[in-house]
Amino acid sequence: MTTIVRYAPWLGGAAALIALPHVFSSGASITMMSLMGFAIIFALSYNMLLGQTGMLSFGHAVYYGLGGFITAHALNVIGAGKLPVPLPVLPLVGGLAGLSFAILFGWVSTKRAGTAFAMISLGIGELVAACSLILRGFFGGEGGISTSRTATLQLFGLSFGPQIQVYYLIAAWCMACIAAMHAFTRTPMGRMCNAVRDNPERAEFVGYSTQMVRFIAFCTSGFFAGVAGGLAAIHYEIVTASVVGAGPSGFVLLMTYIGGVAFFIGPIIGAVLMTALQISLSDYTGAWQLYVGVMFVLMVMYAPGGFAGLLLMHRMLVATGTLARLLPSYALAAVPALALFAGVVLLIETSHHLLVKAAEGPKMHALWISYDANSPIAWAAIAALLAVGFLAFRRTWPIVSRAWGEATIEARRRLGQ
Repeated sequence: MTTIVRYAPWLGGAAALIALPHVFSSGASITMMSLMGFAIIFALSYNMLLGQTGMLSFGHAVYYGLGGFITAHALNVIGAGKLPVPLPVLPLVGGLAGLSFAILFGWVSTKRAGTAFAMISLGIGELVAACSLILRGFFGGEGGISTSRTATLQLFGLSFGPQIQVYYLIAAWCMACIAAMHAFTRTPMGRMCNAVRDNPERAEFVGYSTQMVRFIAFCTSGFFAGVAGGLAAIHYEIVTASVVGAGPSGFVLLMTYIGGVAFFIGPIIGAVLMTALQISLSDYTGAWQLYVGVMFVLMVMYAPGGFAGLLLMHRMLVATGTLARLLPSYALAAVPALALFAGVVLLIETSHHLLVKAAEGPKMHALWISYDANSPIAWAAIAALLAVGFLAFRRTWPIVSRAWGEATIEARRRLGQ
């Protein structure tokens, strides 16, 4: 029974990955879930540096991107020579490429920690990004490297042309990488990464080389980032110079932090959420990146534990059945919060329309409302939503805090603490 409970989340996760394409069967949904798959691996690999070992990197896309380029070149070599290599093993090529470059760059960058390491990672990232436009033979210039995933050895009649087959390939690698990275956190090496993060002086005092611990964590992280890059190359069938730039490095930082760096499940939540927002929001607004930026700032200021922290802080209340005590206060706070949210959305969309889409005229549509962006009445309504929503929301904070305290005390009482 204990074994079943222990492995229940893993079995449930595997079952969900198998069933999801049958629930969300449209081509767009399967593509989105494929993107989420290698985004999860990429975010978890980054959290091995930031969350596990305390290393803030601004160049993690280097290993993701180079893993993708090596995988694309391998696909082209296999296709040209008709080598009997099946597609499912090629992400391992990306992983080994990421590991190789992590060994090369990591031996230098991990000699320092803290701000110095962050600046070195930024410099390496910019160096590789500059090389991507100079070394055209390897990076393909601005057009990148194109490939075909169907030119490999077919196993069991799978050509990996249909998107559903690619999804299951990504899902299998995603599950395997999640399990491997979770196992790494439970090893003595994973515990030493935590020790180096929390108290490097004490780790040195008991005989461990903090530089070597950082180096091993860095190389392991580079391997999994390369696997994610290889899966991305297989999915897109093209790799461009943009994948090694500052954009993907910043995006993986956002995914990991918004999800929650202190929890293993945090980067998974962040990758799923950010991928969904990137695809869905971009269809509705040109200012979607601004929403992501505002969300990141709010997380840093008010919820440093990320979405995972917000969810897991309720575990004790759910386990003891005291969560119901919080629901009325949450419902009360939700009303002004929604008004404030509506005001923020209207402010952003109206400003974006006037600044970016002025040629389309003042008439616009947002939140199922059509109005004139230049109308004083519209701006007064936006100001009222912002002011009233914030002030009313602020008044509910003591109520929520009091309800939280009472529910926590009752939960501890039921647990006998």
